[in-house]
Amino acid sequence: MEETDAVVFGANGFIGRWTVLHLLEQGRTVTAVLREPARSRAGELRAWLQDHGVGAERLVVVAGDLTAGTDLGLSAADDERLAGVRDVFNTAAVYRFGLRREEARTVNVEGALNVLRWAATRAGLRRLIHVSGYRVGLDPVPRYPLPEAELVKLYRGKGAYEGSKTEGDAAVRVVAAQLGIPLTVVNPSTVIGHSTTGEAGQYIGLAELVRDLWTGRLPALPGTARTFVPVVSVDHFAKFMAAIPEHDPEPGGLHWVLDETTPDLPDLVRLLGGHLGVPAPKTLVPVSLIRHLPAALTGANPETLAFLTEDRYDTGSAEKVAEAAGLRQPPVETALRRWVDRLVADRFGTAPGGLSGGFHDIGGSRTYVAGDRTSPGFVLLHGLPLDGESWQGVLGELDEVSALVADLPGLGRSAPTAATPLEWLTDLLAPVRTRPVIVAHSAATAPALRYAAAHPDRISALLLVSPYFLQEEAPWLLRTPMLAAPLLKRISADRLTTSLLGASASSDETHRAVASAAAQLHRPGVARRTAQWLRAAYQPAERAALQALLGATGSVPVHIVAGQLDPLVGEPGPAIVTTVPDAGHHPQLTHPATIAAIMRRMAGASTRSSR
Repeated sequence: MEETDAVVFGANGFIGRWTVLHLLEQGRTVTAVLREPARSRAGELRAWLQDHGVGAERLVVVAGDLTAGTDLGLSAADDERLAGVRDVFNTAAVYRFGLRREEARTVNVEGALNVLRWAATRAGLRRLIHVSGYRVGLDPVPRYPLPEAELVKLYRGKGAYEGSKTEGDAAVRVVAAQLGIPLTVVNPSTVIGHSTTGEAGQYIGLAELVRDLWTGRLPALPGTARTFVPVVSVDHFAKFMAAIPEHDPEPGGLHWVLDETTPDLPDLVRLLGGHLGVPAPKTLVPVSLIRHLPAALTGANPETLAFLTEDRYDTGSAEKVAEAAGLRQPPVETALRRWVDRLVADRFGTAPGGLSGGFHDIGGSRTYVAGDRTSPGFVLLHGLPLDGESWQGVLGELDEVSALVADLPGLGRSAPTAATPLEWLTDLLAPVRTRPVIVAHSAATAPALRYAAAHPDRISALLLVSPYFLQEEAPWLLRTPMLAAPLLKRISADRLTTSLLGASASSDETHRAVASAAAQLHRPGVARRTAQWLRAAYQPAERAALQALLGATGSVPVHIVAGQLDPLVGEPGPAIVTTVPDAGHHPQLTHPATIAAIMRRMAGASTRSSR
């Protein structure tokens, strides 16, 4: 291992890990300073790098803590190992609203100064790059320390987070000048997810506003028509950080990094609302008015209001560095759309690891679609009251098999449409070049069966899991929208799990799937539309029509799966029937390996028959 030439503090944070990644891509040898337990944190960082296609051979991890004093809690051996470091990147910060003053100062002020003073002892130091905040550092002559009375006013007016970033910015600049440290301060705007994948890592600030938009809790928008909340994608910002030592010729720079083409806030919210298929608020409420109203009434976090201004920033120096490094901002509207796709997939940080998909126009619906849209081996359609996450367990059993997963129109994460379910499914499958196996659960078996009858040449087989039209009717309460919708809207994830699965054993994937369904049912209109689907599905004429269609699917093989505890009561016709022991109406949740095994056999059979 070569001697470390770059060290990153906050390396497991949102900005820090991307900075490490791009430094390693440059061929640099990087040391990440991580808090204890450093070993487990190191494993997490190395795994993340590997998942992103970057080897960690040139990464060294040491234990340290920037709140432990000017020695940063480093062992003598590790401090010696870092004696020749050239570039120090401090991306560490406590970014959270509702902090206490001292809690915020410990990292954002004192911790930043500890890093600076430690860096001053590195004989070969070329640059210290400090990540500040974009609404701080505007005073050309920073002052530190401030009298206590001014600090009290600062923290009371701005809140602990922004107050600490303001104080920390001045402290770093003043002490660096006193010690002769080659400092560059970088002031990012709101850092959103990766411009290509949308991958997020922090879920406050603008992400909270998007969450409120998505969940129907944004009746009005704070600010004016000119309110400007600029963004920068995390990959562009991290690449900029990594480029500074080579492409920013002189220390002392203050670089505001943001995309000036970010739409003004009302336009940005309309853009995202249109992408998500939810209405954007039209009413603007001045921030000055919101400040005088109780937070319990407005729902606004007072600390976030300081970010809602019409201010613009001079990005000239940052643009020069970016140009010298050959960096260009990715298209901001595309980056924003991919970011909110990922926010929804991660349920705004409460359940990361969901199906990574996005919103597309399908049959007049802004439909949430994940997976392979053109060459899938399987098309997975969920039942009620679930969404596409209900297939997570099955997908985990299928390894590398390609699949297309979509939330039904008006349900889960998809917006409603005036099109019929068959018209929507026809549009969903229009780009598909393969002949996939359609796997449909419960209510989705209706459009799947109709599609198979109408387009037998477009699919290779049909797997109907718990086809409701061949089973006992749902309780009358669930078939009465006026009663069912309020119950569904208020139901908790735990209650929904019990209702769907009873005493059946369930995995972590099952709990996540049901929690996702419960979260979507709480959004405006979803519970009502779910109840309407249930009522329509259990009409006697509808059940009879679907039973008749079983014999009209032409050359498409049909396989039916039913749980032992929810058996078939209707005639399955020519279909093959498999009964899953000890399973109820949701065998894909309770017995995913069984469903996956049947899918593999069906795919294999269709492949052999096509030869």
